[in-house]
Amino acid sequence: MSTGKVLRFDQVRGYGFIAPSDGGDDIFLHANDLLVEKHLVVPGALMEFKVEEGERGLKASSARIVSAAPPSPPVSVRTSSGADDTDGLCDVLPVGELTQEVTETLLRIEPALTGPQIIRIRSELIRIAERYGWVEN
Repeated sequence: MSTGKVLRFDQVRGYGFIAPSDGGDDIFLHANDLLVEKHLVVPGALMEFKVEEGERGLKASSARIVSAAPPSPPVSVRTSSGADDTDGLCDVLPVGELTQEVTETLLRIEPALTGPQIIRIRSELIRIAERYGWVEN
């Protein structure tokens, strides 16, 4: 059995991705492969699962929750009046947060993307963000 944290899980579509604890590519997770109710699968939850080769790459099966997600910190929103936003600076995000944002955006724009396609696109975008200092580890 492997373990990993849920990066994203879409309750409506019934699928998401797990980041394996031992590293490597994210693992696809489908609601049909859960041993728990899908509403319990939320980002940050630690899961235990078997890794199998699916039609489109690696996928989790017999997945269950080992520990619930930690409570989310309050979200702060930066607002700008547009009047004096000329400092040339941008917000720096943790790699995990950018990874989740990119995944959600890709799935919203093109739901037919496969897990391996999403992983390749994300990897390249993270590489660019690291090169320009847009993310922190």
